[in-house]
Amino acid sequence: MTTYVPFVPSNNATPPFTANVVLDGKAYQLKAVWNFAAQRWYISLAQQNQSPVWYGPLLGSPLNSNIYLAPSVFQNSTILYRTDTGNFEINP
Repeated sequence: MTTYVPFVPSNNATPPFTANVVLDGKAYQLKAVWNFAAQRWYISLAQQNQSPVWYGPLLGSPLNSNIYLAPSVFQNSTILYRTDTGNFEINP
């Protein structure tokens, strides 16, 4: 079952985007911040106690292929950002 999380950053929030997601049966906090030097979004995944798990650029996947974020970090779950829909897709 795929969980869809809309990526809707807010200029009034710090960080601009935060969502709680479940990967491999554990809860994580997904955050997005804008990097001014690189002119792109960066994503971090952290455990609920704020321990970092993964950090990297937000790479968008087109509809016909998958570019996974946090590759090899989780045993069963995957996370990607679908550019055309503006959603994160989390499986299972």
